[in-house]
Amino acid sequence: MAPTPEQVTAALATVNDPEIRRPITELEMVKSVDISPEGAVRVGIFLTVAGCPMKDTITRDVTAAVGRIEGVRGVTVELDVMSAEQRKALQTRLRGDRGPEKEIPFAKAGSLTRVFAVASGKGGVGKSSVTVNLAAAMAASGLKVGVVDADIYGHSIPRMLGVSELPTKVEDMIMPPVAHDIKVISVGMFKPPGNTPVVWRGPMLDRALYQFLSDVYWGDLDILLMDLPPGTGDIAISVAQRMPSAELLVVTTPQQAAAEVAERAGSIASQTHQQVAGVIENMAWLPCPHCDERIAVFGEGGGQAVADGLTRTLGARVPLLGQIPIDLRLREGGDEGKPLVLTDPDTPAAAELRRIATGLSRKGASLKGRQLNLSPA
Repeated sequence: MAPTPEQVTAALATVNDPEIRRPITELEMVKSVDISPEGAVRVGIFLTVAGCPMKDTITRDVTAAVGRIEGVRGVTVELDVMSAEQRKALQTRLRGDRGPEKEIPFAKAGSLTRVFAVASGKGGVGKSSVTVNLAAAMAASGLKVGVVDADIYGHSIPRMLGVSELPTKVEDMIMPPVAHDIKVISVGMFKPPGNTPVVWRGPMLDRALYQFLSDVYWGDLDILLMDLPPGTGDIAISVAQRMPSAELLVVTTPQQAAAEVAERAGSIASQTHQQVAGVIENMAWLPCPHCDERIAVFGEGGGQAVADGLTRTLGARVPLLGQIPIDLRLREGGDEGKPLVLTDPDTPAAAELRRIATGLSRKGASLKGRQLNLSPA
């Protein structure tokens, strides 16, 4: 017996758009469903734009979902492209009719997304590696996670997460690529091919950050991680101004030179009135390959010193969240786009990163004191 249109529609409702992460039926991407008496099913699908980079994924997922229905004897997927009117309707459906002035959803009072701005005093301390692996660990635990590569000059997040797709533009919305269940945006996705440098001054940096936060369709995120450039320059100030609720995560190595500048980077919170979620000490030690000893390659105590210094400066306790040992696989995973917490989750470095991620995730946004807009039936 051939399947019914209701059965096919129900199956299509289980297929999510890979970029928007919502059912294609809800997004009105299903153009048509035709079923022959013999059970051959032909499904028409609207893509958001011509040349959609995820068209093969959509075709595969639709074919698999419909093919599982009893009585189906074959599935054909025909792709079409939304009209300008359909794309405008999709934008309104996703973001609402906000008018000409765009908003940063994470800066709104009702936002339940917790935002962490990952900062360091200087480059080379592994800030981006920490960001990527925290994001991967959180996403693997079931949270909805996004990453903004706000290190405009030194962008490296796409490579470290293995992102190969480019963003898709729908009207004036940008659909971010997804890797390891993490939505990602970076200036590197908008540059000409090659290792071309970004030569921008302050106002352009602020504008880029604003577009990453307001133009990109992030959906309902639990966690947004922002990989900041080292130091306390334009981007750090823009983040504080545009998203004052963002909490700082300060990354340092144990050595005194790195710890001193990391403390300065965290101390910006005393002027911007941000919270510091804690300090992460990276490259804390090298496990001896021949014994159980720890080799203090970069010295000892830097992370705790930064935490203690920030506690004194800010007048509130700033904890040392964890100490990540040196592991060559952490660096190799970054080069290959394979976060260590996913490829080797039981290694000491990955286990510590997962522990830190779990601790940060537990401190979710609270509904206490918020208006829920409920009324009696």
